[in-house]
Amino acid sequence: MNPAGNTLLVIDDEAVFRESLVAYLEDSGFRVLQAATSQSGLDLIKQHDPDVVISDLHMPKMDGLSLLKAIRESFPQTPVIVVSGAGVMSDVVDALRLGASDYLIKPILDLAMLKHSVSLSLQKLQLERDNLTYRENLEAVVSSLQESLAELQEDQRAGRQVQQKLLPESPLEIDGYLFDYHICPSLYLSGDFVDFIPLNNHSFGFYLADVSGHGASSAFVTILLKHMTFRLRSEYRARGGDAEILPSEILDSLNRGLLNTDLGKHVTMFGGIIDTKNNRLTYSLGGHFPLPILATDEKVEFLQGSGFPVGIFEEAEYENYVVELPDSFSLVTFSDGILELFPEQSLDDKEALLLSKVGGNRSLEAIKSAFKLDEQLEAPDDIAVMVLSRKVR
Repeated sequence: MNPAGNTLLVIDDEAVFRESLVAYLEDSGFRVLQAATSQSGLDLIKQHDPDVVISDLHMPKMDGLSLLKAIRESFPQTPVIVVSGAGVMSDVVDALRLGASDYLIKPILDLAMLKHSVSLSLQKLQLERDNLTYRENLEAVVSSLQESLAELQEDQRAGRQVQQKLLPESPLEIDGYLFDYHICPSLYLSGDFVDFIPLNNHSFGFYLADVSGHGASSAFVTILLKHMTFRLRSEYRARGGDAEILPSEILDSLNRGLLNTDLGKHVTMFGGIIDTKNNRLTYSLGGHFPLPILATDEKVEFLQGSGFPVGIFEEAEYENYVVELPDSFSLVTFSDGILELFPEQSLDDKEALLLSKVGGNRSLEAIKSAFKLDEQLEAPDDIAVMVLSRKVR
């Protein structure tokens, strides 16, 4: 917790006790206001909107419980720490029922307890403010996107143009890595989506998402995913862009975001982050199938791992998997629509054929040719293929 910028208000009719709290908190770096009565304290709250209020429970005229009720009615987000004598714990219980964030017993022998209580209250306040901002932003985005969805349903061509503009450049080369993709929509709009996300000067993220269903409603969710990942990247860069960021955290945030929209859509995803300095892949899976294929000079194999689809389960948890990449490799990811192209009946046979074809065709153009993707004008499902490769001679 950084005290700078946080304003506290101490309300107590005992001048010596009040001023000792004020002096300690000011020495700790806080800006501190003080009041000797509940009414004057309430007036200061209305004027200055402090971040935390510290109030005695027993004062003349308006007692602390009445003050707490007044604060809860007019300033419900403001944390209130109550202070009470040891012999009146029943009042403390009443204060907690009224929404007090914490309580302290007079005399406060260790003022570090007061600072700790203030820190916890500030952390809770910041979390509530962040959640409120997130909900407001998400509601605004959902409202805006719902309007956009209606327009997309009226004009599919305009919708396709919007979706195409949201897709990253392809092919795209960065630090010796080549990112490339191809999407075949089963309808005019696609529920498959890919993105490339520069993070800092030695790492970037990417994902392939397959939204449930087809057409405009699924395309709508791809736009929402684009917005949410853009917001996450902005928050990451605001922290300086040096902190560790994990794919599991991104999938968890997207899961919560989709659940909050109540759109009735879910997404299977493969998301990864490449550390270009160490040639390392960290990835997470959100119910994605078939699993991504890693092709090297030595072998061709599916990546390992599992995870819940995004946007279905509130308690879903996502794991991170780490692969040390060789100097030369191709990482090929398909949406599940690719399996509809195979005549084989069993899933094992389809997976074996997928490995075989990727083993001999590692570039995007070679894969498109091998699977005849340019000829899929009426595919039964959206098909997306994303290729991330590196070749060192």
